[in-house]
Amino acid sequence: MAFPYTYLTLFLSLLSLSTLSLSLSAFSPVDNYLFDCGSTVDSAFDDGRRFVPDSSTSARSISLRNQNPNPNSPQIYQTARVFRRPSKYEFQIHDPGTQMVRLHFQSFNSCNFDWNSAQFHVLVNGFVVLKVSGFGFGGVLGPMIKEYLIWVGTGKLVIRFVPDKKSSFAFVNAIEVVSAPKDLVADTAMYVSDGKVVGFDGLAKQALQVVHRVNVGGHKVTPFNDSLWRTWITDEEFFDAGFGSERVYFGGRIKYQVGGASREVGPDNVYNTARLIRSTNASIPNVNMTWVFPAVGGYKYLVRMHFCDFASTSLGLLYFNVYVNGNLAYEDLDLSKAANYMLASPFYTDFVVDGDDSDSLTVTVGPSNASVPYAIDGILNGIEIMKLNNSVGSLDGEHCAEWVLGSWPKGHVSLLVPLVAAACVLLSLSMFTRRRIMRKKESVAWTKLPVDVSEVNAKHGNIHQSDKLEST
Repeated sequence: MAFPYTYLTLFLSLLSLSTLSLSLSAFSPVDNYLFDCGSTVDSAFDDGRRFVPDSSTSARSISLRNQNPNPNSPQIYQTARVFRRPSKYEFQIHDPGTQMVRLHFQSFNSCNFDWNSAQFHVLVNGFVVLKVSGFGFGGVLGPMIKEYLIWVGTGKLVIRFVPDKKSSFAFVNAIEVVSAPKDLVADTAMYVSDGKVVGFDGLAKQALQVVHRVNVGGHKVTPFNDSLWRTWITDEEFFDAGFGSERVYFGGRIKYQVGGASREVGPDNVYNTARLIRSTNASIPNVNMTWVFPAVGGYKYLVRMHFCDFASTSLGLLYFNVYVNGNLAYEDLDLSKAANYMLASPFYTDFVVDGDDSDSLTVTVGPSNASVPYAIDGILNGIEIMKLNNSVGSLDGEHCAEWVLGSWPKGHVSLLVPLVAAACVLLSLSMFTRRRIMRKKESVAWTKLPVDVSEVNAKHGNIHQSDKLEST
């Protein structure tokens, strides 16, 4: 049963208490590195996890502590590790596949450091994931958490911090490296461009940066109520408000199915809320719901849309269209069929689109020619948007990892720079050719995406503390 949104606050408070133990115990990662950088003692985070000190073997990094911390600030933001030269963390990966990497940044008062001099790149396994030009990232002074999904086949995950020049420095407050569930990133999506929908393969081995994660129609979901410790913000700042849509929530049980969306793909608190379009008479509403997100041109984006039909009175009544960047991505989506003919059962679908010169990305849901009167004619529960690395292996800028590492002041720079530039060109051509081969040539009809649902071995998550920090 769906309820009006006015009762949502009380409902979510009760739901959080009733589902907390189930959601937090469902996933236990094999690799679970949680480092409080620069600290000498363990630190408890807001979501109940324990971060351990990073053990540095290098005298070239500096442990920094805030002497006047905000008592309301999490403990991990009261210390930092500062690097004056290129340095790296190495993490042994025991569970090959996608790894969740979160980097925490927070400046604080220090008489020894001018945070405007924090100019550096961050590299993860050969991908350039972040460029910082004076903290805080465009004037934002609060904590910043950058989240990435990085494929690791075998061996190690290596995070490098590279100051731009000898007069600048790099820093980090905390690091998370956690093995992801096997069904979190499928290898296949649908590429939507210029009115065509074609296959896109090889997604799992791209570097992905989570740029937006939105709970549509609901309240903020904190890491405390997400089994992968994610944050889902509300959709108000992105929703192009108009007449004809409504927010609803669900008081029943979300029915997760094998082969469909799992609780790790999307938590109960996302699938229990939605915005929808409802037909109250014999005509179909001429209404669309649209969300507009900031996006950077020159990159491809993964758009993941979460659906859960808890509002229909019976199966076979909900049909609607899905548009991404104004292009029809899915026509006459039959959510009953997609969810294996079960109401209140979650389903998600992935689309890849190009960021354009408008610096925005739009997601739209609306009635289709198959929509039914006196029924629900469109629904959406959650949206995730992730940036894919560009042709030189970067998520932030046009320089490849070889260029970043080669730009650190050394002898014989005049010979090094042309060689690095040539390496970047060859890398760009190689990645472009690989994508062309992977992509199907002809437009195909949209079908339900295959989801890898192979189980993770039931092992307890642990925090490995043997890996070391080095300067290079």
